[in-house]
Amino acid sequence: MNKFRKWYAQKTATKMVDVLNAKGYDAHYAEDLQTAREMVLKIVPAGSSVALGGSETLKDMGLVSFFKESDDYNFFDRYQNIPFEDTVEIYRQSMLADYLVTGTNALTRTGELVNVDSSGNRVAGMIFGPKRVVIVCGTNKVVDNLDEAMKRIKKIAPMNALRVGHKVPCNETGVCEDCQIQQSVCNYIGIINSGRKFEGRISIIMIAEECGFYERFINVRPIWFGVFCMPH
Repeated sequence: MNKFRKWYAQKTATKMVDVLNAKGYDAHYAEDLQTAREMVLKIVPAGSSVALGGSETLKDMGLVSFFKESDDYNFFDRYQNIPFEDTVEIYRQSMLADYLVTGTNALTRTGELVNVDSSGNRVAGMIFGPKRVVIVCGTNKVVDNLDEAMKRIKKIAPMNALRVGHKVPCNETGVCEDCQIQQSVCNYIGIINSGRKFEGRISIIMIAEECGFYERFINVRPIWFGVFCMPH
């Protein structure tokens, strides 16, 4: 990042930490990915059972490989080369993890976490199940409102589909096609309004960098879609 974008990221992350803490989350500021990684490992103690949500940010932080290779955690390894039915069983067992560590698709400036899943395990786990949830979020995920959150998710959907290897129309076109097929990466939508229900359950680390998928140069077709009636 150049110095101007870094300055903007720092200001955005600082502001969002205040907003998130006011909404009942346990929010923290991290200057960069390495600092965020260290903070995650301070929150998640050795001996814990840990599940991960699919996340490019976690990969960039080296946390996917860390938890896979560590003997200090009971890791729900969703990254094995096994039949999908067995992976789904790991998803199910992961709902009882001590910690779910994940990214987020979007975060509104008023503190709403917005996520879309193919199988729903990440969305479900963020809302209820694991005892604690730790979310890492770059400043490029911050959007003005719920409509902008869904627009961002639409833009990154083709990259998400490519990441998980799903054969969907957006793999061919590079833009969301609102596909109505089983392989869609957009089957489940989750919105978390605040962290107040279970005090301290959701920790959010705001990283003063752009992390995960970058949508600045991705085109999206100018179609309208509402948050609660997006066709999938």
